[in-house]
Amino acid sequence: MSFEEDDRVVLHDEHSEFDGETGTVTQTMESMFGDVTYTISFDDGQEAGVPEDDLEAADDDAADVDEE
Repeated sequence: MSFEEDDRVVLHDEHSEFDGETGTVTQTMESMFGDVTYTISFDDGQEAGVPEDDLEAADDDAADVDEE
C-alpha cells in the first residue's frame, strides 16, 4: 500500500523514538531504483526516509480521539 501526503499513518520501527506513534505523511520521495520513502510529521518532531514497510494506515477513529 502506498501513501500520499496528508495521510495519517502509524510508524512501526523499534529504532525510532516515534515507534508506535501516529503521524502525518508530509513528503514522499522516490529513489532512482523506484523505492519510495516518506517523511512523517509527529507532534514532537519528524522522521525522514521511512520505508513503506514500516508504516500502516492509521485508524480514522483513533485520529478523531487524539484530536479531542
